[in-house]
Amino acid sequence: MKNYNFSQIPFEEIESVGQKTLLNRDLFCVSWLLGRYCNYSCSYCWPYASGKDRDHRPIELLKETMSEIKRQARERGFNSFHFSFSGGEPTLHKGYLDLLKFYGDDTLNTNYQSLHMTSNLSPGKFWFKKYLEAIKPFDKVSITASFHHEFADKQKFAEKLLMLQEEGIFITINIVMVPQSFKKLWIAAHYFHHKGLNVTLKPQSNTTATAVVDAYEPWMRELMKKGLPQQAKAKFLERKSSVRVGQSKFDILKEKEKQAIKKRGWNITDSFQVEMNDSSGKKWYMDQAERFNAFAFNNFKGWECSSGYRSIIIREPDGSIKRSYSCADQPLGYIGKGFKLFDQPEPCISKSCVSSADSKIPKRKPGTQWPLYPKELNI
Repeated sequence: MKNYNFSQIPFEEIESVGQKTLLNRDLFCVSWLLGRYCNYSCSYCWPYASGKDRDHRPIELLKETMSEIKRQARERGFNSFHFSFSGGEPTLHKGYLDLLKFYGDDTLNTNYQSLHMTSNLSPGKFWFKKYLEAIKPFDKVSITASFHHEFADKQKFAEKLLMLQEEGIFITINIVMVPQSFKKLWIAAHYFHHKGLNVTLKPQSNTTATAVVDAYEPWMRELMKKGLPQQAKAKFLERKSSVRVGQSKFDILKEKEKQAIKKRGWNITDSFQVEMNDSSGKKWYMDQAERFNAFAFNNFKGWECSSGYRSIIIREPDGSIKRSYSCADQPLGYIGKGFKLFDQPEPCISKSCVSSADSKIPKRKPGTQWPLYPKELNI
């Protein structure tokens, strides 16, 4: 909805938050940082977020880890999966496309499988042709394209994204709105927007990724809060898996999901990913959790959170498996050494959720009863 005003959301009254697909599906979510290796050296990048050494783990170990994640998730009643890959730059992992094929080969054993990638979009068109072949089995595919103005050409960047969008991939451009280059980046954001691409204005975090930098002027903060209207078309939001035929488990699940949404009075566009409930029972929506930082809505300490139970993140260089990127908890385990998911949602003990991968995981204030996962779907 073009005129949806995020500034009207009463954030101090919000009692529950969650990505819609996590609230309405038996979806287990994995955010996987494949390595720190990157071919860019952005001046505003976190010191620990990228490196020049190839630090990627063997592909067979990654496949074993993926299989174990699915096994434990299924034990807890989740048989739909969303894997999100990032880095560094994930496309530089030599086994990345092989890992996507391994993931896709399991599609018929699941209710639903989706794929996300955060990339600087530096590979050439030949690589992306192979990528388009690898993603055919998935029910939904999305890309967060990070535009780094110090290295990328905005015209070539847009052309590549428009090609991918026409292939049924949901595209969002993230632009880190560096205060010193804010006006230049604002112009670039409008360039992409007028090309028909969705853009999110992302505040720059400090060097430890624990808070937004203090250099923004009030007018800059207001522009980031308002952002640019989402304009995704329906054909970009759903795609047809190349391997599912007839009335699949996913088709049945989607119908149950539609009924649940109708019952809850949903009246917001599908491109809005996040649902919130306030203390009066009113629902509010956000296009994506990346925008929370612009409103300083990222402190959930004490809330009951389903991360670690139906979602995890995997980080390098130590291969730690944790409930969230910003989480102060001890790791659930490590790649190659074993790990164990929580048996139920646990309270948050972290000061803030700077990462949208953390913020979107369903969570609720203590003492409230908003649903964290879809018991009503009977799956």
